[in-house]
Amino acid sequence: MIGKGKSISHTRASMAYGWNQEKDAEIVLKEFLHGDSPAEITQEFKMLQDQNYHCSKNTLSFVISPTIEDGKRLETRELQAITKRFIHEMKLGERQAIAFVHQDKDHKHIHLYVNRIDFNGVAYNDSFIGKRSQLAAEKVAETMGLTTVKQVQFEKEFNLREIRTEIKRRHDLTMKQFKPKSFDAYLKAMETNGVKVIPTINNQNKLQGFRFEFDGHNLKGSEVHRNMSLGNIGKQMLGKYGASIIKDSNVSVKLADKVVNLTPNLALKITKFIIKRAIDKGIDIGY
Repeated sequence: MIGKGKSISHTRASMAYGWNQEKDAEIVLKEFLHGDSPAEITQEFKMLQDQNYHCSKNTLSFVISPTIEDGKRLETRELQAITKRFIHEMKLGERQAIAFVHQDKDHKHIHLYVNRIDFNGVAYNDSFIGKRSQLAAEKVAETMGLTTVKQVQFEKEFNLREIRTEIKRRHDLTMKQFKPKSFDAYLKAMETNGVKVIPTINNQNKLQGFRFEFDGHNLKGSEVHRNMSLGNIGKQMLGKYGASIIKDSNVSVKLADKVVNLTPNLALKITKFIIKRAIDKGIDIGY
C-alpha cells in the first residue's frame, strides 16, 4: 500500500475531484461534517480555516492506494477501517475529514481530505508530510495484513532478476544455435527465441545500443548483463562481419531493411578486439 500526502489551498477543486461520480466515487468516511456537495463541505472547512489567516495551504490531501490485488477484495467497511487507521497514525483525530474511494481502472484507492485547522484554530504541522504519509500507510498495511511497499519492491526486484537471467539464457542460446554474423541476423534470431531486440539509433543515424523486450519488460543490454552491450555482442559475432569493421571504420549495418552506422568508438572497440584475436590465433584477416 502506498500513501501520499500534501497541503493544498484549492480545497473545492480537489473536493470536486474526490466526489467525481465518473470514477464511481463512494464516501467511506465523514467526520464532523454535514454538507452533501463539494461546495458545502468546502464552506464547512472554511469556517475553521478563517480562524487562522496565517495558513494559506489549509487543507490536507492524501491518497491511500492498496495494491491492485488487495483492492479487489477490500469492501467499504475495510476501506473505512484503513482510512481511520491512517488518520490515527498521522495523529489527525478530532478534525473535519472526508474520504472517497475511487474504483476506476480496476485500481481501488482512497482520496482523503482533512482540515488542517483544528477546532481551536491551530494548524497541523505538515513538515515532511509526504514521507510521514508513506510511513503511516506502511504501518496500516502491516497492521491489517495488506501488501506493503517493501514487499512490492522485493517482488519486483526478484522478478526482474528472473527476467534478466532468462533474456541472457536466450541470448546465449541464439549465439550457439544460429551463430549470427550480423546484427540484423542477431535481431531476427533473438525474435525467433522470443526476445524482441530494439536498436537505439541516435540523430546521426548511428547505432548506439540495443534494448531487449521480453515478458512486459524493456531493458538496456547493460541492464541485462555486462556481456550484452552492443560492443560485446559485436565481439561475439566476429567472423566475416568483424573483418568488415577492420576494413571500414565507418561501417554500416543493416537492421530490418534500414542501414545505419556504428558509432566510431564502438567500431574502434570491436576492431581492436578482432585484431588482438587474430594475432593470438595467427588468423589472416585480409587487412
